Amino acid sequence: MDVPSLVASAREGSPRAVARLISLVEDASPALREVMALLAPHAGHARVIGLTGSPGVGKSTSTSALVAAYRRRGMRVGVLAVDPSSPFSGGALLGDRVRMQEHATDAGVFIRSMASRGHLGGLSWATPQALRVLSAAGCDVVLVETVGVGQAEVEIASLADTTLVLLAPGMGDGIQAAKAGILEVADVFVVNKADRDGADQVVRDLRYMQSLGTQSPSQAKVEGKWVAPIVKTVAAKGEGADEVVDRIEQHGEWMREHGVLDQRRRRRAADEVEAIALTTLRERMGDLRGGDALERLAARVVAGETDPYSAADELVDAL
Repeated sequence: MDVPSLVASAREGSPRAVARLISLVEDASPALREVMALLAPHAGHARVIGLTGSPGVGKSTSTSALVAAYRRRGMRVGVLAVDPSSPFSGGALLGDRVRMQEHATDAGVFIRSMASRGHLGGLSWATPQALRVLSAAGCDVVLVETVGVGQAEVEIASLADTTLVLLAPGMGDGIQAAKAGILEVADVFVVNKADRDGADQVVRDLRYMQSLGTQSPSQAKVEGKWVAPIVKTVAAKGEGADEVVDRIEQHGEWMREHGVLDQRRRRRAADEVEAIALTTLRERMGDLRGGDALERLAARVVAGETDPYSAADELVDAL
């Protein structure tokens, strides 16, 4: 495989080359180190927008509406839709591509479904590096849609520049939102299916919960904090998508003014480096497990000759 040519093709916007690179990421290919080294000078420029919320609130439909809104503004858009893994093949169920058919022939949109493969937090472990690929391929905005598995959706906040939390009438009250921890991670609240009964009540619940918590408007005004705006949408009809994009842009300007954007991106890079380092350590641990070193240490712990902490220190020294 000619990695430099593949990277060059991806940077020119070739969908086939971009798809191939993301496949290398998902498969943890040995060529990945060379790929990332070549992409490094060109990645990290795209705005990363995370979408999360419970199943059924309309994340896929909202993502499609946001893609259309960004395309109307002339921006190249990437979509990483993290699907639940099939229990049979281990691959993504591809449910999101079904709802985004209108963008399938648009050269300015790249949509990729990724399997969560059992990874908790609603994301695939390969998502951060896939983001680098799409950014280097010239995407101005990357939308990351999580699985939507309930109360484990807060991981997206560490990955995205701006996190959208979607709610809908009939999907639980404001207390459910607080229980899920999403009040803290939301930069913008989107109340979808606003043409249904109960949408105004969801908005009132959110405002009430904000007044009780850290996003209290009066407190935020004093401390200069961001208060997540609440936008009502009907994604199936495309209504409200432009207002959501306007709120995302306002949040981006606020982050740049307060130095938050750079801070978030440094934290994201630190998490990515840590994840790669831990993966490497686990691989080396696997090599030790296949040998005698770990077994000898375990036998000494059982015999009372050493304690687990000392044994762990010896194991780390061996690494």
